[in-house]
Amino acid sequence: MKSGITSRKKIVVIGGGFAGLNFVKHIDADVYDITIVDKDNFHCFPPLFYQVASAGLDPASICFPLRRELRKLGSKNISFHMGEVKTIDTVGKKVHTKDEVLPYDILLVCCGTTNNFFNMPELEKSVYTLKSTAEALRCRNDILDLLERASIEKDPARQKRMLNFVVVGGGPTGVEMAGAIGEMKRYVLPREYPSIAQENVSVTIVEGNTRLLATMSEMSSERALSDLKSLMADVRLGVNMKGYDNGIVTLSDGSEMECSLLIWTAGVTGVGFKIIGEDGADISQEILGRGRRWKVDGHCKVIGVDDVYALGDISIMESGDPAFPQGHPQLAQVAIQEGRLVARNLNEAARSEAPKLKKFRYNDKGSMATIGRNRAVVDLKKWHIDGVVAWMVWMFIHLISLLGMRNKLTVLINWIWAYFNYSTSLRLLIHPGRYPLRKRWEND
Repeated sequence: MKSGITSRKKIVVIGGGFAGLNFVKHIDADVYDITIVDKDNFHCFPPLFYQVASAGLDPASICFPLRRELRKLGSKNISFHMGEVKTIDTVGKKVHTKDEVLPYDILLVCCGTTNNFFNMPELEKSVYTLKSTAEALRCRNDILDLLERASIEKDPARQKRMLNFVVVGGGPTGVEMAGAIGEMKRYVLPREYPSIAQENVSVTIVEGNTRLLATMSEMSSERALSDLKSLMADVRLGVNMKGYDNGIVTLSDGSEMECSLLIWTAGVTGVGFKIIGEDGADISQEILGRGRRWKVDGHCKVIGVDDVYALGDISIMESGDPAFPQGHPQLAQVAIQEGRLVARNLNEAARSEAPKLKKFRYNDKGSMATIGRNRAVVDLKKWHIDGVVAWMVWMFIHLISLLGMRNKLTVLINWIWAYFNYSTSLRLLIHPGRYPLRKRWEND
């Protein structure tokens, strides 16, 4: 430890996702006091939100209690506070949540992204999104609710109007969600909802780009398109959604389509806070870049602010990693690697008078997406894989990435069971009780 240090510095980490949790696991808790703040008391696995939304997995299978994970680190200098951050005072070095004020010496912002509705804020209250476990669960409940109500509808025309599913966004999440609903249409309906004719269910994916999975290879895009069509899903490419009102989706080419449930996966933006600088001024515009992402240097340190780092999806490094001049992709691997690097640098800074700090260099391990059973695409540095082999690779990578052996085993058993008989006990429609009303929610 550096000479002259008489007390440990306080580190506050906003967000218990991939970046925040990996940072906490690698920081030296004998040197620092670490507090992790998150609006939920669990770590979740966003790549599998679509399986919760399509009743393929239970929410508990992809979530893990943060307190239990932190307890496994065996340090009394690491604590967890559940809270939703509202304001960051970069001068007074304080983080304000809804319930408390947390002072810090070093701040890490790792809270990820939220939905970007592209200047259509009215969509927030009318479309379904997949950026949290709660959103995925709400989507699952309402898909099942539509199926149950449609199954007792005697009028074929009305039944058809009730089952128009539209997915906006042709990235990995959109493709995976459309594929999951397509599998329900092709395989589940005949078994569990025989009163619903397959032709009365429509699944449409809308993508503004000229191909699906635009960030992946063209081979992956072509295979994803072919697989979605085999699952009886329609694909609309080269058109954007311009509006959604009274169950009607308006597209940029002037066409319209009926929609009973719209799932929005088209874009993300950084989670918003009030960021205070000198004289109490809001300095958000000065430090935020494209997509409301915090601008950082090669060490993940926020440009223009002292002792603040931003990691993962909420950060953008436009000058620091020459291989990614426009910023890194918003993937879990980026967040994991950044969390580990910043922890290593802070450990080095605490122990040495002349620390050798490393700059971030992203090790791209490839990207992947699944379209359904035996259908997936994987792009590695030099190889492209699709079909059954890619699907098995996708399953293996996602299994080992989950926290907790119980979660790994639960997910594996669910996948094996569903693979052989397409039956699952998870298609349970459980609506939360309405009463008693919770006053705390009135201010959310």
